[in-house]
Amino acid sequence: MHPNVGGLRLVLLRPKILPLYVSLFLLTMLARAGAPPAAPTFNKDILPILQTRCQPCHRPGEIGPMLLITYEQTRPWAKAIVEAVKTAKMPPWFADKCCGQFSTEHSLKPEEIQALDQWVAGGSLEGKKKDAPRPIKWTEDWKIDGPSVVVSLPRPFEVPANTKIDYQYVILPVDLAEDKWASAIEIHPSDRSIVHHAVLYSRAKESTWLRNVPRLTMYAPTPGSMTPNELLQQAATDILAVYTPGSPAAIWPEGMGKKLPAGSDLVLQLHYTSKKTTASDRTSVGINFLKERPARRVLTLQMQNRAIVIPPGASDYHASVSGTMPRDALLLAFFPHMHLRGSAFEYAILQPDGKLETLLRVKPYDFFWQQTYPLKTPRLLPKGTRLVWTGYFDNSANNPRNPDPKAEVRWGEQSWEEMMVGFFDVAVEANVDKVGFFSSPTP
Repeated sequence: MHPNVGGLRLVLLRPKILPLYVSLFLLTMLARAGAPPAAPTFNKDILPILQTRCQPCHRPGEIGPMLLITYEQTRPWAKAIVEAVKTAKMPPWFADKCCGQFSTEHSLKPEEIQALDQWVAGGSLEGKKKDAPRPIKWTEDWKIDGPSVVVSLPRPFEVPANTKIDYQYVILPVDLAEDKWASAIEIHPSDRSIVHHAVLYSRAKESTWLRNVPRLTMYAPTPGSMTPNELLQQAATDILAVYTPGSPAAIWPEGMGKKLPAGSDLVLQLHYTSKKTTASDRTSVGINFLKERPARRVLTLQMQNRAIVIPPGASDYHASVSGTMPRDALLLAFFPHMHLRGSAFEYAILQPDGKLETLLRVKPYDFFWQQTYPLKTPRLLPKGTRLVWTGYFDNSANNPRNPDPKAEVRWGEQSWEEMMVGFFDVAVEANVDKVGFFSSPTP
C-alpha cells in the first residue's frame, strides 16, 4: 500500500523487511565507529601549529635555518620537526615546569605534539588546499606602537662568512636635556639571521665606561683589555633592553618605565653569528617615551660570580652567587647568561628555615637560544629577601660545543671563555636611583 498523506508519499515497509534495514544501519554505524580517524593533513592540522609556534623564527630574514611556510618547504623536515618537538628542543623554551609561570611560554601543547607525530606516521599528507588557513603577512614593522624615537647604527656592519666575531659595542647619542621615561623599547636588527643577541645600556654621563671610544663607531675590545674598574662600571650600568631571536619587545606594565637620565648615552652591545655567506646588519633602537614620570621604575639588576674556575673535563661544575634585597621590590623577569659550557641555571629564594624555593630552573641552558623569562604575575620581594643564583657547567668532551675540554676555564667576555650572570628585572619606587644591591660569590 502506498498512500499519500498531506501530499507526501509514504512507503510502508513489510514487517519482515524492517529488521533488515535496522541491521544494515547498525552495521554501518559500527563500521564508522571502528574505523581509524583520518590522518592529519598539513593544510588542515599542521599549518596552524607552524604559524603560531614556528614561523616567527622560520621565515625569511629570521634566525631559523629553514623556512616552514609552505608544504613544499616543510615536508623534507617532517621527521626532524617531530623529533625536535618530542625532545623539547623546539620551540626553544627551557623553563622547567617545576617552578614558576611565565607570560611568554611558547612550548607546544601535548595535543599539538600528537598531531605532528600522527601527521608523520600517516605519511605527511598535504591535504586539500581549501583547508589551509590564510597565510600570515609577516612584516618587518616595529612591534611597539610607534616608536617615537629611533636611533640606528651609523652604517651597516659587515659580517664575513665563516668567521668568529668579537662582541661589538657602539655608543648611540640621544642628547637628552632632561630625564626621560620609556614605556617600551625595541632592539630591531635589519638581519635577524646573524644577530645572536644584543644588549642596550643607558650609560650615565659620569660613567667612565668606554669613554675612550668615539660615538657612532663600532668597537670590539680585545679579550682582557678592559680594566677591572671598566668591568665594574659596565656591571653598574643600567640595562634598558635585551634582544634575542624570537623575543618580544620590552613593554612595561602601566605605571612602570625605564629611566634615561639627562645627558646619558645609549651603549649597544651586539653579538653577531657568522653564516656561510657574507651578510650585513644595521640594527636600530626604537623608544616610546612617557609624558609623565611613572609610579615605579624598572631596573635590571644582576648577580654574577667572577670567581669561577672550571677544571678541565669537569662535567658538573657549579657555582653560586647570593645577595640580599635592600628594599621592597616587585620581581618581574629573569635573564640567565652563560657561554658555551653552560648547562643549567637556577634562580631561588633562601627561606628563613634554610630551604631554597626555586623560582626558575633553566635546564638545559642553550647559549644559542638565550631567553627572557617574564613572570606571569610579579612577585613581591620584601626587604631582606635572600636570593641565590646557581650556574652549572659542562667542560667535558661530552659537551659538543665545548671549545677545549682539556683547558681550565675562567671568567671572560668572549663566548669561548665562560661567564655566569643572573640578570633580573625589578620594579621599585620611581624616585629610587640606585637599589644599592650587593652580591657575593658563594661556594
